[in-house]
Amino acid sequence: MTTQPQGGASVDVLSQDGNSVNASGGVAERLLASGFNVEALRTNDVLRNREWIQFDQAVVNVARERLVGIADLMARGLTYDLPNALGVTKVEWEKVSDLTDAQVSMNGVSKAQNDRLDVGMNSVPIPIVHKDFQIGIRALHAYRQFGTPLDVTQAQVATRIVAEKLESILFNGVTIGNVNNAIYGYTNAPNRITGNTTADWNTATGDQIIGDVLAMIGAAAAKNMYGPFMIYCSVGSFVHLGADFKTSSDKSIISRLKEIPGIIDIKPTSKITDPGVVLMVQMTADVVDIIDGIQPTVVWWESQGGMLQNFKVMAIMVPRVKSDYAAQSGIVHYS
Repeated sequence: MTTQPQGGASVDVLSQDGNSVNASGGVAERLLASGFNVEALRTNDVLRNREWIQFDQAVVNVARERLVGIADLMARGLTYDLPNALGVTKVEWEKVSDLTDAQVSMNGVSKAQNDRLDVGMNSVPIPIVHKDFQIGIRALHAYRQFGTPLDVTQAQVATRIVAEKLESILFNGVTIGNVNNAIYGYTNAPNRITGNTTADWNTATGDQIIGDVLAMIGAAAAKNMYGPFMIYCSVGSFVHLGADFKTSSDKSIISRLKEIPGIIDIKPTSKITDPGVVLMVQMTADVVDIIDGIQPTVVWWESQGGMLQNFKVMAIMVPRVKSDYAAQSGIVHYS
């Protein structure tokens, strides 16, 4: 692993020689010595404790605002904890077929049909999503000299960029290098249920939208998926859902939708831009979860003889969009 030189930055290398791993450079040496513990890059060598707190608060506040779909998964415990995530490049899991029906008899000794499970393997690559920024050592000392709070604007912007990319991967997937390193999202999962809305949701009537949702629930039930469901739509469509369900109605379209059994909530996302696209996701672990390796955090290393302080907002949070052995999915994608 190499950090490429940019603007005179040093080059750190992790190389493998047989069963041993060698490190060259401060960043690589810290990671290797700590067993790839990211906290090794969050020391008080340059930043003081209160300054780390300022950075962390900025990162957490921005990430909380931007991570909508991922936050929904985490709020429902749909997570897969990945310790030492920096040292993991792929996660694998099994998908198992069902057995035939149980035997019914009066004596319990009638020979039942012999059966066995068929097991298949799925895997997903584990990339790092990151954005870098820099602070000169003189600017850092100037903040301290005049007693002004550390300017965290760069950390906020970097966090926004990282969080938006994480959300984009959840909804739209990403391919890293080649097709064999594809991470699937809600809108490109191979076995998702697809169909068509009656009309774009930014102009559709309340009856049309209710009809679309009932059709989506029916399509999911046909694949043995029965909820609970979260619905995602474009921002423009969500605004339209605030309109009266019918002329002079005492209910909005969205309030009527929430009365449908099995619907948890309806939320807008900037990752859906087409008003004709609607997603309905069954919020259960057999349909989707988020691999929680490292939540957005700031790390540090120095360059230029200590004159330039380099920072990186990084995260390892990867969606696992799943289907069963019979290729049944709880993700419904209408457009």
